[in-house]
Amino acid sequence: MPMKLAKTAFAALTILFLVAPLIAILPLAFTSSVILTYPVPSWSLRWFEELFTADAWRRAIVNSLIIGTGTTLLATVLGTAASLGLRNRLLFFRGSMRTLFLLPMVVPAVVLGVGMQVLLAGFGLTNSYAGVIIAHTVVAVPFVVVSVTGALAGIDERVELAAQSLGASPATVFRRVTLPLAMPGVLSGAVLAFATSLDEVVLTLFVAGPNQRTLARQMFSSIRENISPAIAAAAFLFIAATVVIGLVVVLSRSMLAKRR
Repeated sequence: MPMKLAKTAFAALTILFLVAPLIAILPLAFTSSVILTYPVPSWSLRWFEELFTADAWRRAIVNSLIIGTGTTLLATVLGTAASLGLRNRLLFFRGSMRTLFLLPMVVPAVVLGVGMQVLLAGFGLTNSYAGVIIAHTVVAVPFVVVSVTGALAGIDERVELAAQSLGASPATVFRRVTLPLAMPGVLSGAVLAFATSLDEVVLTLFVAGPNQRTLARQMFSSIRENISPAIAAAAFLFIAATVVIGLVVVLSRSMLAKRR
């Protein structure tokens, strides 16, 4: 019993350690003051109103949604396809190829940003939505690969072999058997890709132009110019959107599990 209480206390302290910065900053999104300070003089929604009325913040939110959606779709398709390919046991150097897919997770963002800028400039894609989406996809694909690979590892291959023995074509097996079983991993990978795109600022600084300023880049610029409570309001929106998307994924996975 004492050991169980100690483990519970340790878990609670770990969670508190992780969320303490959020607990400290999020209430300041509702302050009426023009500076980030405690105690809060009075409560107000003025900074949320600024996010949706100021041209710079409103444009940044729209750009983040456009780029995040494009990144999610592209990264999910490429990451799922890569995971399916890496599943083939006959593939030579499968472990090495999996490592190559995960490299963007460990390469310094500045190095990756310089490389993406040089590469996209050669195709004339710098300062464009397509260029930013491609750059964000590079760092989002590894998260999809990890998530989908884990889901595929949990699929009993005998189920797919049974479908093939009944005359199903490879496309039918993928559409009716493999994809539904791997869908929880695909959904989780899509959420991670969207969150990665929303949070990415270094690559955006290198490849985006003034018209592709995202919310993360706007927050970064605002911190350099003036630490405004609007940054806390934007962070609140980030976290709220992530929680909502996470709940949607959990509910979707639960519904898929019940259907199976």
